[in-house]
Amino acid sequence: MSQNRRGFLKNAAGAGAGLIWAPALVPQSARGANERVVFALIGAGGRGRGVTDNFKERGAQCAAVADAYEPNLELGLKAAGEGAKPYPDYRQVLERKDIDAVLIASPDHQHAPMLLDAVAAGKDVYLEKPMSHSIEEGARMVKAVRATKQIVQIGMQRRSSPSVLAAKTLVDQGLLGDTYLARVQWFWNTSRPLNNSTLPGKLDWDKFLGPAKKRPLEPMRFRHWRVFWDYSGGNMTDQGTHLMDVVQWFTNAGTPRSAVCQGFVYGMTGAETPDCFNATFEYEKLMATWTLNYNNAYLNGWTIYLHGNKGTMVLDNDGFSIYQEPWNKNRDPVYQFKGSISTQAHVDNFLACIKSRQQPNAPVEVGHSAVAAPHLANVAYHRKREVRLNASATEVT
Repeated sequence: MSQNRRGFLKNAAGAGAGLIWAPALVPQSARGANERVVFALIGAGGRGRGVTDNFKERGAQCAAVADAYEPNLELGLKAAGEGAKPYPDYRQVLERKDIDAVLIASPDHQHAPMLLDAVAAGKDVYLEKPMSHSIEEGARMVKAVRATKQIVQIGMQRRSSPSVLAAKTLVDQGLLGDTYLARVQWFWNTSRPLNNSTLPGKLDWDKFLGPAKKRPLEPMRFRHWRVFWDYSGGNMTDQGTHLMDVVQWFTNAGTPRSAVCQGFVYGMTGAETPDCFNATFEYEKLMATWTLNYNNAYLNGWTIYLHGNKGTMVLDNDGFSIYQEPWNKNRDPVYQFKGSISTQAHVDNFLACIKSRQQPNAPVEVGHSAVAAPHLANVAYHRKREVRLNASATEVT
């Protein structure tokens, strides 16, 4: 073993030994029923119901469910458990004085009005990502939340996951050296033509549209809302929020100066947002690429590559590995960590912050910064040219 490799391993071991783990949140039930967090679920699709389970795992009580689609409302009530009441309009939920917090898992275009109404009503909020539907909207959300005393956690669970926190510690201790290139990718073979058959059950279409453009009901627009520009930033923001946040967080790069993007719809016939794209971002001392293909299962999931002058980190859903420079295909990684992404840890952090009134791991500033790069890439995609972002991440040119 070379001296350089021994030194690298020593540094890695020391960094690993120095990791500090937050204690697990004490279950609410163990602290007494009078301290139990009472929350409401707004947007009872699959994600909302899943995160509701995470809240209940720590003893929080779901007292209300709001959704514009009756089948989701019924499923949400089952997930909530005994005593939860249904509401067709989320604003009725916010009138209840007994509710401490709301879990918002609605389509992206509803995030801003629902968040702002919730904090104005004095509720703490766990808001699913991406935080906003545009850069300008995100800036308004940050300002409005900071005019209140409410705790807001954006659902970016990598910010609380032990594997990602361990990786961040090692990067901070210099194991990669100067990181000047990041490559981000997400590959799934899931694209199919959209289903526009009649929806089972009753949908309040006007409530679903909310602030979006008024148009006649098309079932596929509700069923597949993530792939229509009126309701989402597409896969660019849906998955890119998670991954570009890690890049910016680990490298302290801030938000990008500029972006370009190309893409198209290959397999998801009927969709507006691309299911195959590549975006390139320019930062002050970093270049980053973000590639998605939902028509190919290569590595089947997400991967982040951080390239530094001393080493490379490969981070994915199973943990991370670090390879020393110069790379050699026969050389083993000098550091590995096994561990998946934890929504439970992120919910635990939010519930703890409701009690302590400290800022959570993913406050609105982080939520805005994280989605700024994907939003910028979408603007570049639409304008078919390079676009630039001002230093405060509030205006695109």
